[in-house]
Amino acid sequence: MKPLYRLFFFLLIFPATGSYARVGTPPDTLYPVRGFCIAAPVPARLDEFVQFIRSELAPRKINTLVLRVDFNYRFESHPELRDSLALSRSEVRKLVRTCREAGIRVVPQINLLGHQSWASKTNNLLAKYPEFDETPHVMMPAKYAWPNADGLYCKSYCPLHPGVHKVVFELVDEICDAFEASDFHAGMDEVFYLGDDKCPRCGGRDKAELFAGEVALIRNHLSLKNRKLWIWGDRLLDGKTTGLGMWEASMNQTHRAIDLIPKDVMICDWHYERPDPTPVLFAMKGLDVITCPWRNPGNAVRQSEDMARFRANATPEMRTHFQGMMQTVWSDAGNFLDEYYGRKKADSPNTASNCFRTLFPAP
Repeated sequence: MKPLYRLFFFLLIFPATGSYARVGTPPDTLYPVRGFCIAAPVPARLDEFVQFIRSELAPRKINTLVLRVDFNYRFESHPELRDSLALSRSEVRKLVRTCREAGIRVVPQINLLGHQSWASKTNNLLAKYPEFDETPHVMMPAKYAWPNADGLYCKSYCPLHPGVHKVVFELVDEICDAFEASDFHAGMDEVFYLGDDKCPRCGGRDKAELFAGEVALIRNHLSLKNRKLWIWGDRLLDGKTTGLGMWEASMNQTHRAIDLIPKDVMICDWHYERPDPTPVLFAMKGLDVITCPWRNPGNAVRQSEDMARFRANATPEMRTHFQGMMQTVWSDAGNFLDEYYGRKKADSPNTASNCFRTLFPAP
């Protein structure tokens, strides 16, 4: 058994013990990153969201807010890509000012590469620029179902299309300027369509090299203005060897990109069904990593305990890579606020709001 796999085996068989292992009492560790990730609010819910920042995020010492903006902004560089209801520059300034007063860094996100469609809907980029589609031969269904014959989960843009990055980077630059951001989240999770055999540009190419090349290209563009790239970590994990499967890890050979991407990319490592200890792998590869739970409070506690234990027991060289915890929310901001404040009744205690309260208890 290789040394790295022995380490994973040890962590899985021998869970945390001692003070960090008391379920229900996550360690009160001030991680470098105490994060919260959610879709940016629509204009009608902005004031309520701003109050949530002041009354809920700030008292819990949340210091990082990842906002999934995508096309919920009135882009000037590409107005054709705006959502019908989108935040104005002045509304973004209000949000940024609130976060600055609370000591919270804002990291805007636009999904790049993957997630260019959802269910039966093509998202704005490919709807307006269909020539960027990696798989134009795959038609969007009138009624979406999984699994399906095309293996369609979400569309991707072709990373080798000669025109795609001019558009993409204009969006990235504008959104980073609007949010006064030193960091940008490119998403890049759950990329199933990449190096498609029918693509005239990248068909037959190594998928790990294609993925790593796109990461490096985005990272290098951001670095021109001293900005840092964040991505989700699932495509960098070997889904077969680890048993993590095709959602939380890669089954299409992109995992080897973990050895090819620049080392200054921030990895957001998400696991929602089990508290898998994969931050160790990213740290051992020299990458900074944040653990990201969603809606299972028990798992979030275990993940927080692990992160604290890794930081407490690691060498100085490794310790700096274990950056902390970030709660993720996968509904829109309005639905989350309704759930959080009890206006929407949950069918289970496993909710994003309960997970957040458990992970970051109120003072």
